[in-house]
Amino acid sequence: MIQLSLLRQLNPLADASYQRSVLASTDYPALPQFEAALVQYGLPTLRAAGVRILQVNVGKLCNQTCRHCHVDAGPDRRESMSWDTAEAVIRFLKDSAIPTLDITGGAPEMNPNFRWLVKEAWKLKRNVIDRCNLTILVAKGYEYLPAFLAEHQVEIIASLPCYSESNCDSQRGDGVFQRSIQALQLLNSLGYGLEGTNLRLSLVYNPLGPSLPPRQADLESKYRLELRERFGIEFTRLYAITNLPISRFLDDLLQNGHYEEYMSRLVQAFNPNTLDNLMCRTMISVDWLGNLFDCDFNQMLGLQIQTPKPATIFDVNFQQLLERNILTSRHCFGCTAGAGCPPAGPHHGSPRGAPPVPQGRRYSLPAPCTRHAGRWRSD
Repeated sequence: MIQLSLLRQLNPLADASYQRSVLASTDYPALPQFEAALVQYGLPTLRAAGVRILQVNVGKLCNQTCRHCHVDAGPDRRESMSWDTAEAVIRFLKDSAIPTLDITGGAPEMNPNFRWLVKEAWKLKRNVIDRCNLTILVAKGYEYLPAFLAEHQVEIIASLPCYSESNCDSQRGDGVFQRSIQALQLLNSLGYGLEGTNLRLSLVYNPLGPSLPPRQADLESKYRLELRERFGIEFTRLYAITNLPISRFLDDLLQNGHYEEYMSRLVQAFNPNTLDNLMCRTMISVDWLGNLFDCDFNQMLGLQIQTPKPATIFDVNFQQLLERNILTSRHCFGCTAGAGCPPAGPHHGSPRGAPPVPQGRRYSLPAPCTRHAGRWRSD
């Protein structure tokens, strides 16, 4: 049975304003707002720290309907970036010094302007990232994609939530794991993920349920062992990410009565060390209509950048983007839990990953937190 998007189900959570109202609700007095957490720890409001990544969400059309998708993407969605908006993206990229174009969706490859965006960014000598679900690479009509991506040295960041077939398919749909393995083997044959090539292939893990991811380094070692021994697959690195309480995952939490418990877990895992490396501080996110946001998560919640009017790719003042405050809500606890959100861009040289929380340590509110030797500690 094909799963429908929240929009096609007429679920109220398909409305970004309704999601915001849930996240801001006073029905959960034990849950602080994110800004209140910053104040509690004596931390300033989040501000931009430059723009190194232009992330472009080209639409919500996808060949999959994954259970935890924060975009609510699927085959039944029709939102798709137009030629005029894609052209404005490249014009903005050309006029700026932003080094990386990060293309996402949905399945971004299904947008008719995807290849043009890649080619134009390549001509500008910018790094290009494709946020790929893997199965699109072996889908009928898209057989050309792997070679095209390799030709233009596109970095692939691909979702593979587990090396177990049953766990992967339970989150992403029947047969997805086997098609993903087929796609990874094809990418390896082109040089992706192999030492000595410049074709980067990173995998993304996220938990199946309302829990935090394990240590990234340990999980990466396990992925390497399982994928190498069972399928002969190599990859560049693994990112372990936290599920944010947005869209379908928020719906799942509410339906199963886990929302308050999960949010409390995120709050208890709050790590001030992550703040300097949050992706929203060095990213601009563009939606399929050209509206601008601090990150893809804010985009799905409709938290548009104000400069001071709602910012769009067509008329934004770049200097105002550099000086903006970051819009926050309770979902931001997902990017500051534990080791924080993974870096969002290419990682040549030292990684931008946030300092990990010491093993066994959890930060909680309203426990006092003081500076010590340039780091944060909880007492």
